[in-house]
Amino acid sequence: MQDTSERRREQRLRYHWPVWFAENFAGLLSQGQMVDVSSGGAAFTCYADKGCPYPGQNITTRFSVPYYHEDDRFDISDFVRAGQVCRIDQIGNGLSRVAMKFHDPLPFRPGELANSQSNEDVLEPAMV
Repeated sequence: MQDTSERRREQRLRYHWPVWFAENFAGLLSQGQMVDVSSGGAAFTCYADKGCPYPGQNITTRFSVPYYHEDDRFDISDFVRAGQVCRIDQIGNGLSRVAMKFHDPLPFRPGELANSQSNEDVLEPAMV
């Protein structure tokens, strides 16, 4: 039986931009790809190798978030956030999805500022 109840407190902004992470920024940074972000946490994918975080680990992330305006324009806000890894899901093809909770929330709710139309064409990185 599948549980369909929603436990999230706020809408997430789904997008696929780079995220960098490490146990601390004095060491080697690993790169992942953002899946979604809210003011209190984020989910991203990364290679399921020795650089992949583990549940309970404290990590620091660096990422950008589009900040939408009412007229469909957006600015880019850059953040560095430390937090704790809540969950790791193996998603296949050598990838893991990392869910983390920020120690300090973002100053806005990214998913609630995105306009009601689909922004996927705006948020996808350009292919050159």
